Amino acid sequence: MATRGFNVRKQTGFTAIAVLCFAMLYLPIILLVAYSFNAGESIAVWEGFSWRWYVSAWQNETVQDATIRSVIIATCASLIATSAAVLAALATTRVKPWRGQTVAFALINQPLMVPEIVTAVALLIFFAMIKVWTGYTGLWYLIIAHSAFCIPFAYMPIRARLQGMDLSLEQAGADLYGTPFKVFRHITLPQLFPGILAGAMLAFVISLDDVVITEFVKSAGQDTLPTYMLGQLRRVITPEINAISTALLAVSVLMVTAFFFLNRTRK
Repeated sequence: MATRGFNVRKQTGFTAIAVLCFAMLYLPIILLVAYSFNAGESIAVWEGFSWRWYVSAWQNETVQDATIRSVIIATCASLIATSAAVLAALATTRVKPWRGQTVAFALINQPLMVPEIVTAVALLIFFAMIKVWTGYTGLWYLIIAHSAFCIPFAYMPIRARLQGMDLSLEQAGADLYGTPFKVFRHITLPQLFPGILAGAMLAFVISLDDVVITEFVKSAGQDTLPTYMLGQLRRVITPEINAISTALLAVSVLMVTAFFFLNRTRK
């Protein structure tokens, strides 16, 4: 007599638990988006539909400055982190196994394993020493901090793409007397580009949404959009925060969706 395989969906209570989990996960987000269109100033009492708070956020000069600063930091951090991630991925997948390779892999992914608050405090102390020595207090501290934190996020899709690529084309290029650089430029890089783009977008989103490291590293007058929102939550909460959060959510969803499609294995 044939035995039927285990099916978790047929277990008692599975549907109820799944619905409850999705409700707890997405209901707050749905309410956040809905109340961003509230005509009144309350974040809990619906007073009618309005675009008021989106217009308010769009015309708010502080929000504009924080948004521009966030985009600049995220763009620079994404470019730096992705460049470093490409080199790291090549060094851990396109070479013969070398002593210390496992340690290097662990170090690259260290920001994922260490609590973010620990990384933030370490960067605060390190950059404070440099500020005392140099007197420089510009944005580059935030860019460097975000770049270091985003490297493993860019590294993962790039390394996965490299591991899934067929080596036969690169070997054929080498057999035809192609130099390592030419083989990389004309064969490896075009195939790797979707992974690079996916890693860059993921690093951009991570940098754009970061609060903890930014809050510890930034100097006066260097608020990003997330830290500005955190500061507003400590003062007066209005649906303007909902509108800004909804805009950030939309950007993040679009970027992550694009990352998903780019990171799929192509036939």
